[in-house]
Amino acid sequence: MTTPRDLFLVTVYDAAARPVEQGDLSLALAGAELVDLVDAGAAALDGELIVPATAGGTGDRLLDEAVAALRRETPYESVEDWLWRRGRGLGAAYLDALEADGTVARQRRRWLPLPTGRTEPADSPERGRAHERWASGEPVLAALAAAVGIQGEAAKDLTGAAPEATVTVVAAVNDAVTELAAVRQRREIEDAAFDNVWRGL
Repeated sequence: MTTPRDLFLVTVYDAAARPVEQGDLSLALAGAELVDLVDAGAAALDGELIVPATAGGTGDRLLDEAVAALRRETPYESVEDWLWRRGRGLGAAYLDALEADGTVARQRRRWLPLPTGRTEPADSPERGRAHERWASGEPVLAALAAAVGIQGEAAKDLTGAAPEATVTVVAAVNDAVTELAAVRQRREIEDAAFDNVWRGL
């Protein structure tokens, strides 16, 4: 299993007291992919810039797609730009991938043989490993989950507990999620103001 797959299983099924915002999850998944790409030697960070390497495949379809999506000419892409570009719709892509390999399945009602729109995790080794990683308080997974509002045992500050590149990526995820929350809040205020104007007419 990979960090983004573990993150998806933990935040959507194991640890969330409330549904995670899809945009927040997609940004965190893009960050988790980048953490794994750096660990695998498929990319490196030069400050805030992502420098692609010549490493081969990762053995995971979505991570290989992430490798293929790396910008390979200068000026290289910043971590922040990567999160927004790669993160677009990434939560749905991971759900599809986990469904395809049987890690999650559509719920079925006893009286209705057709699957519903909701999914549930299968009792699989992948889910077990993700749960063990979460329960152990593994700091990178805990920090990425904290970015989307899931509080685990580990502190969010990774300084000294993870490589500098990982700390940079997680900090960028936190900033992007905060920015997205501000955008949502502005839209809510604008929508409310628009509704008030219409009510006054």
